[in-house]
Amino acid sequence: MTSQLSHKLAVLVFLENAAGEHLLLLRARPPNLGVWSPIGGKLETSVGESPFECAVRETREETGHVITTADLHLFAMIAEQAYEGESHWLMFLFRCRKPIAALPPDIAEGRFGFFSRDAVRQLAVPETDRNALWPIYDRYRDQFVALRADCAPGQPVQVIIEEIIPSPRD
Repeated sequence: MTSQLSHKLAVLVFLENAAGEHLLLLRARPPNLGVWSPIGGKLETSVGESPFECAVRETREETGHVITTADLHLFAMIAEQAYEGESHWLMFLFRCRKPIAALPPDIAEGRFGFFSRDAVRQLAVPETDRNALWPIYDRYRDQFVALRADCAPGQPVQVIIEEIIPSPRD
C-alpha cells in the first residue's frame, strides 16, 4: 500500500560544461547503483534547507563547483509515488546556468563523466530517468513544470502534468 511509505525530499542538478556536455555520476551506492545520473541529494530538513540551498550544497560537495542560487533555474518539481516500491520522493530538478570547467575527481558516491545528450541516450540510466526525467529536461528545461509520477513496481511509469509555466497558451 503506497500510503504507508515515507516521503523523501531531494534535488537533482543538471550540470553542463562549456561544450554543452552533461556531467553525470556513475553511482557506486544505492539508489541507482551502477547507473549514470545527474548529481543531487536529499534536503537537510533538520536545518530547514531549501531546495535551492540543497542544490548549491550538493553541487559544491559532489563536484567542487561553486555556484549560487542565482546560477540555478528550477525547471521541474516531480512527485514520484512509490519509487522502487520503497518510498515517495518529492524531487526538485535544477539546470545550472554556470558551466563546470572540468571533470571532477571521483568521490565515494561514484565517478564522473561528460556526455552529449545523444550519448546519454545510450548509457545505463535509471528507468525512470530514461522514461520521465530526461524527456522532462528536454522539453521543459527553460520553463517550469510540476508533475506527478506513479512509479509502482511492475507497472509502466505514468507521468501526469499538473502545471506548466509559461503555459503552452502563453
